[in-house]
Parts: sequence; structure tokens; C-alpha cells
Amino acid sequence: MAERAGLYAGTFDPITNGHLDVIGRGARLLDRLVIGVAVSTGKGPLFPLEERVELVRAEAAPIAERAGTRIEVLPFEGLVVDFAQQVGAGMILRGLRSVTDFDYEYQMAGMNRRLDPGIETVFLLASETNQFVASRLVKEIARLGGDISSFVPKLTLERTLERVRGPQQG
Repeated sequence: MAERAGLYAGTFDPITNGHLDVIGRGARLLDRLVIGVAVSTGKGPLFPLEERVELVRAEAAPIAERAGTRIEVLPFEGLVVDFAQQVGAGMILRGLRSVTDFDYEYQMAGMNRRLDPGIETVFLLASETNQFVASRLVKEIARLGGDISSFVPKLTLERTLERVRGPQQG
């Protein structure tokens, strides 16, 4: 039987519990999941690419172990469909939080299908606890001194707080 390989791509700046939910659910559907961390210099990321890749690897490792799925985390630049071809993914996973997400993702899926009809886009609905979690909002809350501990995993929480608040004086 052919390996079922999929791609879940994003900026992951920072990776959230919502992202991890999609990764965990996607890992149960696939033999191999590639997590593509987009360069995304235009968005002015909080974390440099190398650190985002490192955080995603660290946070996704326990999921790979639990699911028995090989998870690879790789940086990429350019079209998601091109990267899916490069890594041999027959499926692009996308998480949906809201109707607004659906409108955008539906258009992207249609464009990707035109670019490569052999790659399917599969939408996973956000779990009810993560429907409102967005990296952009997590960063904003952290910068304003709010509690983001329920939105991100522990290592990402520590790194995000270090990044937005700077080194704490003891």
C-alpha cells in the first residue's frame, strides 16, 4: 500500500494549541506528515524561521510518538502546492476555525487544485476549545501582558514571553 503523506503548512509564529490539535488529528490520518514552516518575512514574524522550526519540532515530537506517524518539520518558501510536490505529499491539511477561514481556504484549495489536481486539500475543523485561537491574537495578548498559557504549549509559552517581554531581571 502506498504511503499516505500530507503537508500542513503555516507560519507557526508562534505555534498554538490549535495548530497542535490539527497536527495530532492529521497524524492519525497519515503515515507521514510534513509540517512546512513558511519563511513569511512579509508578516514581520516574532520568531526567526530557525526558531519557529525548532519550536514546531519540539512541540510536535510527542504527537508523532503517540500517533506512530513520522512527522518532519521543514522550512519552505514559495507556493504550498510546489512544496507539497517536493516532499511527496498527496494531501494538504488545513485547519478551519470560522466561516471567514472557510471562504479564504476554499479559494486557496481551488487554486491549488488547478495547479496540481493530484493533491487533495483536506479541511479539519478546529475543536471547540481552539476555534478562536490565532497566532496573531496570541502575540497581541502577550505583548499587552495578558495570560496566553491556555493558548500555547509550555515551551512556546516560555519563548514567547521571553521574546515579547525581554529578559526578566531577578
